[in-house]
Order: sequence, then C-alpha cells, then structure tokens
Amino acid sequence: MEVAVVLLFWFVFLVAAPGNSHGSVVTYDGRSLIIDGEHKMLFSGSIHYPRSTPEMWPSLIDKAKEGGIDVIDTYVFWNLHEPQEGKYDFSEGRDIIGFLKQVQAKGLYVILRIGPFIESEWTYGGLPFWLHDIPNIIFRSDNEPFKLHMEKWVTYVVNMMKAHKLYASQGGPIILSQIENEYQRIESAFPNNSGPRYVKWAAAMAVGLQTGVPWVMCSQQDAPDPVINACNGYECGRRFQGPNSPNKPSMWTENWTSYLQRYGEEPFMKSATDIAYNVALFIAAKNGSFVNYYMYHGGTNFGRSSAAWIITSYYDEAPLDEYGFIKQPKWGHLKELHAAIKSCSKPLLEGVHSTSPLGRKQEAHVFQMNSGECAAFLVNRDNTSDAKVIFHNFPYDLPAQSISILPDCKKVIFNTAKVSTAPNTRSITTGLKFDSVTAWQQWEEVIPIFSNTSLITKNLLDHMSTTKDSTDYLWYTFSFQQDSNAQSVLSAQSDAHLLHAFVNGKYVGYAYGGGREIYTLQSTVNLNKGTNNVALLSVMVGFPDSGAYLERKTAGLHGVRIQDKDFTHSSWGYQVIYLLIPSNNLVKMRFDKMFTDSFKFL
Repeated sequence: MEVAVVLLFWFVFLVAAPGNSHGSVVTYDGRSLIIDGEHKMLFSGSIHYPRSTPEMWPSLIDKAKEGGIDVIDTYVFWNLHEPQEGKYDFSEGRDIIGFLKQVQAKGLYVILRIGPFIESEWTYGGLPFWLHDIPNIIFRSDNEPFKLHMEKWVTYVVNMMKAHKLYASQGGPIILSQIENEYQRIESAFPNNSGPRYVKWAAAMAVGLQTGVPWVMCSQQDAPDPVINACNGYECGRRFQGPNSPNKPSMWTENWTSYLQRYGEEPFMKSATDIAYNVALFIAAKNGSFVNYYMYHGGTNFGRSSAAWIITSYYDEAPLDEYGFIKQPKWGHLKELHAAIKSCSKPLLEGVHSTSPLGRKQEAHVFQMNSGECAAFLVNRDNTSDAKVIFHNFPYDLPAQSISILPDCKKVIFNTAKVSTAPNTRSITTGLKFDSVTAWQQWEEVIPIFSNTSLITKNLLDHMSTTKDSTDYLWYTFSFQQDSNAQSVLSAQSDAHLLHAFVNGKYVGYAYGGGREIYTLQSTVNLNKGTNNVALLSVMVGFPDSGAYLERKTAGLHGVRIQDKDFTHSSWGYQVIYLLIPSNNLVKMRFDKMFTDSFKFL
C-alpha cells in the first residue's frame, strides 16, 4: 500500500511539474489562469518577431523579463509564411519557432495569437492575398471556402507547434492561444446570423485541435465556452463588461501603450502614469489577473508589410522603442507597478474582493483572506484634483487620477501618479554616410506605352486584384488620336493612395487621397497631333487591414477625362512594376550594428 501511494505521488509530480519534459497543466477559473495548480498574476508584452531582426530577439526578451514581464505575446502572420498557396516560408526573420524557443530559454511564457486574421496594422490584416481569388469566398463569415482555408492554416500552425513541443502541455512555453481577433466589431455585418455561427464554428474548431492549453477571443463578448473572452483597448478597467461566465478570468489582451501612426500624423503619446493607472484599475475593479501591453516593443514594419497609410515605425512610444532601447520613465515605472502588484498577488487571487466609497470619486478595493492577509487599492478617479481620504482609520493622500497600492492594507508602496524613474532621451549620431557618388547607382524605369503592354482590357481594373500584393505600383496606360497640337486638361479620379500622370513621356503632376475617398488629379497637358500616350502610375502604400467584406475592397483608377472626352471605357493597357535590382548591385548592411553605433540614450 505504501508503494502504491509513493508511485501515485511521483506520477502526479511528473505530469504537473512546471518546466519538465512532461509538460504543465494549464487551466483557469473565475480568478486567473492556473498553471500546475497555482493561480497566476501575469504581465505580458507584445513583441512581434517579424517587426525586429533575429539579432534583436535575445535583447528584447531580456529587457522584457527585467521589466517584470512574464509572458511574450505574438501574432502568427499568415501572409508572411504562406505568400503563395501551399508554399511556406519560416526562414530568417520569419523563424517563429526559433523566436518562441528563445522566449522559452529565457524562462518566459508565450501567448500565441494565431488569428488567422490579426489586423495589427499589417497589410491585408495578415491574410494572404491569394485567398481573395478563391471562388465564392467571404472572409471571416460562415462561408465554407473561407472556413476550409482558415482551418487548414490554423491546423498547420498548431501541428507545427506540437511537432516542436512548444505547448505547455508538452513542456513548452505556450500557455494560451487566440482564435480570431476583435470579430465582434463586424459580427453584425453578415446577414442570416452568419457572424454568430462563424464565432461558434471558430471556437469549436480551435478547441478541437487539442493543444492542451486554453483558447481566448479578444473583444468577443459572446465567445463560446470554454473560450475566454478578453478585453482590448485603453481603459479596460473602466469599459470591460467582464467575463461572460463566472468561471472565466478577467483578461486584458491589448493594453495599448501608444497607437498606430499614419503618414502625416504625429506619434500618439501615452504617459507612464496613465498606463499604470489603468492597469491598477483593471486589477482592482475588474478582478484582473492578466494584462498584455500592446505593444511592449513595436519595432519596424519592414518591406511592404504596413497596412494602408501606416508608417514603417511601429509603436515607437512603447516601453521598448522601435530599435529595442528602453524608453524611460515608461519602462521603469511599469516595472515598479508589476513588482508592487506581485507583492500582494496571493490576496488578489485568493481573497474576497469588496469595494467601499472613500469620497465622491474615490473608492477602496480590498482583497481579504481568511488568514487575515489583506491588500488594498485606493482609487482616485478625479482626473483634475488631489484627494485626502480615510481608510481603516488612517489618512491617505491620493494625487489626481491615481491609485495607491497597499499590499498589507496599511502601507503605500506604489502610487501610479508618482514616478521615481528619471526620463531619458534618444540622441542620434551619424553611423553610416551615403554621401559618396560611388555608393549610389541609378537606373531608369521606362514609362510604358499602350501598344507595348501585355495586359489589355476594355475597362479599368482594380489595382489590388491586378498586382495581387506583389508590388505597390501599377501602370494604367491608354493612347488616342488627336487632329492637331492642343493644350487640354487631364482629369483622373482614383482611390489608390497616390497617382502620378505622364503624357507623351512627360511628367504632368500627381495627387493623393486619405485612403478612404475618391480624389481627382487635374493637370493642364500638351497634346500632339497624331498619337498621344497617357500613362498613370497608381501607388498603394499598403493594403487595408480591417473591416467586413475585406475581400470586396478595391482601389485604383475610377475614371479619366481629357477636356470633354471620357476615356474610362476605352481600351487600357497595364504594366506591373517590381523595381527589381540586379543581384550584383545589392548591398548587404548590418543594420543591427549600425543602430547600436548610431543611437544612444542619455
């Protein structure tokens, strides 16, 4: 009998022990995620592997861990890995397996946001454009063609993770996976209850893959059991409706540390104190036990990966800036916040929560255990005035819009509005010069004429469908006969991002829009007697990344007139520009070293 008891104990230890080769047990209840039987207060940071270089990954992970981060969160970028149907690429900066193994080696957990729609200011929301050409497809709806390809991709990703033993149930770092992304925003756009049916299908499909870890849906209040519904946004401590079941934890999967930046806009500045206040409020008011910073490191939208109008720099105001440098005081202030909350995680996760008023806009959130252990969060919601309050017969000063954390219900160890970390500034020095004439090469792009184009139609084609996300540029060309030399007015309407115009080989002007409306390029042009050639260069700065019926979105020329003659329905020729440089002209540069040499913080 004694032997049987010992053997049983050893078996349970092998199954549940964290970090061993037999895996961990990840579950949840109404308070938090539970890993190997232990309730967890977790802070997570979004770091997207393709938005930094592999050389940067170790440093980014180290700095996140030092900042009190327990979990690294990343999307899986479908169009990056399967740019052509059935042809996969996980090399170099696409090496998600290598990235996740580095996270594991540093002792951190992972949230894998498979999507496969991700938005993320990433071109086409992360969906490969070849999906657009699947007959009868309707993205993100109860549509059989879309569901077929979505399930195939999600299954491929899950099986790849299993093959490398990356799920916590196998001894890996992945403790949570995400299916879909912020779908509730468009759910009602699809008729005949197609949206809710799709949500139920996606959840069932994901759970059926048996990863051994829970699944989550972001901003999806109707997420079906057992999938956890989570909050995205700036103020989840105030706006989150809460879990849709008492058995699910309160999770914040996107706490925006800045915001997307479009061309022509200034960066969005969000202070360290504001972020800290909202995190503490979520923990206190919503029984929050999981917060992910989106982004913890934003990085760079390399190549053509940006969505429409999004600049290459991504969330440069995050705790780790575009180049991976610590941004103070944001990084340091949040590190102190994490330590303060972790110091009282036991009553926060196991104690009884009660709320009591301390004033008109002030309140106390108390977490009390039967053992007498107690933690309190004193909240001042007034964003203009400081407040003096009495709590447990002792006076406390609360700055405007702040929260004081008392891990023993007595002593304040942290206030969200009081910053002890000194700010730093980024200075830029020249690391590499490109001022030598011999360092540059020049080549000409020949302006096409209608008679030399291989694709000719009787109507104006959509820019996106024609280029298939292989390039930003598309030439529209036509020619016509003129009886005599004349001066005239060219008028062209487009909703591509930019339009350049050439008439008879001469540049005559450009126009651009905001990406949502049709604009007009209008220019005075000189026409020749005989044949006149018009070439219009349409430019897209990324494809749209969101919205219902994404597969129906188009861009490009809508109409062309010269004086009183309409050429919209004339014969048009097309030419795609790839801007390919011969391989012997390519210059490889060590940007990681260049950045290290060129940037420093003071």
